[in-house]
Amino acid sequence: MELSTSEQAAITSGGDFWSTEAIESAGIPAVTVTDGPHGVRMQASGGDLLAGVPATCFPPAVAGASTWDPELLHRMGRALGDECRAQDVAVLLGPGVNLKRSPLGGRNFEYFSEDPILTGVLATAWVRGLQSRGVGASLKHFAVNNQETDRMRISADVDERTLREMYLRAFQKVVTRAQPWTVMCAYNKINGVYASEHHWLLTEVLRGEWGFEGLVVSDWGAVVDRVRAVAAGLDLTMPGPDAAGDRALADAVEAGRLDARTLRLSAERVRKMIEKAGERPAGSYDAEAHHALAREIAARAIVLLKNDGDLLPLGENRTLAVLGEFARTPRYQGGGSSQITPTRLDDALTEITASTGAEVAFAAGYTTQGDPDERLLDEAVAVAAGKDVAIVFVGSVHETEGADRESIDLPAAQLALIERVAAVNPRTIVVLSNGAVLATKPWDENVPALLEGWLLGQAGGSAIADVLFGRVNPSGRLAETIPVKLADHPSYLDFPGEHGHVRYGEGLHVGYRGFDARGQEVAYPFGFGLSYTTFGYGAVQATATAAGVEVGVPVTNTGGRDGREVVQAYVSLPGSRVRRAPRELKAFASVPVTAGDTVEARLVIERADLAYWDTRLGRWIVEGGEYLIEVGSSSRDVRASVTVRVACDPARVPLTRESSVGEWLADPRGAEVLGAAFAAAAGASDGPTAAMTANPEVLMMLGSLPLSRMASFPGSPLNAGDLDKMVEAAN
Repeated sequence: MELSTSEQAAITSGGDFWSTEAIESAGIPAVTVTDGPHGVRMQASGGDLLAGVPATCFPPAVAGASTWDPELLHRMGRALGDECRAQDVAVLLGPGVNLKRSPLGGRNFEYFSEDPILTGVLATAWVRGLQSRGVGASLKHFAVNNQETDRMRISADVDERTLREMYLRAFQKVVTRAQPWTVMCAYNKINGVYASEHHWLLTEVLRGEWGFEGLVVSDWGAVVDRVRAVAAGLDLTMPGPDAAGDRALADAVEAGRLDARTLRLSAERVRKMIEKAGERPAGSYDAEAHHALAREIAARAIVLLKNDGDLLPLGENRTLAVLGEFARTPRYQGGGSSQITPTRLDDALTEITASTGAEVAFAAGYTTQGDPDERLLDEAVAVAAGKDVAIVFVGSVHETEGADRESIDLPAAQLALIERVAAVNPRTIVVLSNGAVLATKPWDENVPALLEGWLLGQAGGSAIADVLFGRVNPSGRLAETIPVKLADHPSYLDFPGEHGHVRYGEGLHVGYRGFDARGQEVAYPFGFGLSYTTFGYGAVQATATAAGVEVGVPVTNTGGRDGREVVQAYVSLPGSRVRRAPRELKAFASVPVTAGDTVEARLVIERADLAYWDTRLGRWIVEGGEYLIEVGSSSRDVRASVTVRVACDPARVPLTRESSVGEWLADPRGAEVLGAAFAAAAGASDGPTAAMTANPEVLMMLGSLPLSRMASFPGSPLNAGDLDKMVEAAN
């Protein structure tokens, strides 16, 4: 049944906060969407938007990314799909794939990485897992939503090459490989235009270039003008109802200010999504099995940053001091719209106590807000002094949607706890709980062992115990660089902006790219993580194919424990014609290797991921040449390398009157045409023309001169009247 204009307008806004609009006359029901992405946050009855029905709180993306394991994220997506079906949810609002431009980003715990390839691969697996269960994903926040400060109005001002290669690349990978049911537009502006009204972003790029087939939904409250938004390519405005906006759309169609076909197409996309949701069967899930999966993911996400003297793993007969309120009252997720009410919650103190037969003593050391309390501190130091090992739990106090962090430093009370405990117990282990990186220098120099525990979800306490006692050999790797200090970060001078604008001044050099380009010292590099075993790499081989580059490298477990190595392939092109980072992650593999065995790690670098965005041609270009493939266990730990020749894409920038002499000479056909003109002029004159064409230094000096201006010089070998003929001949 065809919908009337008013019904089309109505179905393109929500029926309430979490549901689409039902059109009873056409037999179209309402369906439910709800927050994610690390759990199903179905709002409980009552007015509290953040109170949810109990669901599994899986590790947030900050932890999931540190597994570097797409298969594990696929399993998480499947489990979330089952929980959505159990609660009759049609679309789960996630994953978030915005890059971690700054460590101060308040919502970094919901995002994967500072790298677009790692982000895109992991998010694709998550979406495929979720949608395999008949539940839709909502890829967000499209696009360039990298801060919470003034997030409803801020304009992210970024050049097109950086936009394409860094901030849109993960979105592109997920859309083209997984076709999420929906893409959620961001609150912010991109170069002065609201994302909800950005025709180039929502229609030309998302649909035209990437072939997106689903619907575009707004973030809640992101739409400023319904008519402009629908005209730009937005389909569903949330929340609803929005009677005034519905009338504005119908009036705009009636008055001819909005093409009737545009509104009809948006309404049809909403209708198709509702119909697709109706095909999914009801479901149920095993809460204990999902808790076990959350524990597995959390343990795999923990990054062992330091382990001097092999203090870890712990033996069962050592007396332990467990210190820090976070051991008893865990920080396991961030605040805001992704806040989950867990089905159960493990704490590290209980799990550690259950893991050993020796004495375990606890002292809080500080309050949950990190406030100094000399009595608590003294008590903790006294407990630590008499034990074989001290385990100190510290971390960020609060991270939430809606507010960026002001610092990457630990609270003063927690720093004091580490310092004083390490002074009385040389066998001190520090466990971090945080949603974004924290500075570790210089205090980590005084502790022999350090675990990056992130926010690990409801099973984080048991996962930490699994790693501490060696039931799980840590294999997590950093998905973001830990700087020595905040001022070292590439984004430092341009975050969070001012007067409604934030300038992306670091350009392509986001995260490790910027640190590497400047040769900057870091505390712990991108991709870093230790194990309770060791790995050796053999010679790497690489073969260029039409689809990309196939890389193989033997990895040997040279230690005494079974383990898992995350093999990372970084690419560079020495002598490239365009600015590039010293190395860029292009492929990775999480490889289990039993003690003493060797496994051939196989990685595929997709040809599309070698391309850069050529702003002159307005398209992706793979530059030909000898690419350096560096394989290792972090961005700064290269174990083997090889070069491989990659064929170029056919690409030629047309020459114009305004092209420089150097650009003409660099183009084979242009050089021929220009050379002929120079030769003709030199043959007709023994004056300035002959000297100009005969002297290489003069030609070099003229290299940056546009041809049109060279023609205007007295004695020039070029005739202004012949320039158009030269351009035609060259092209």
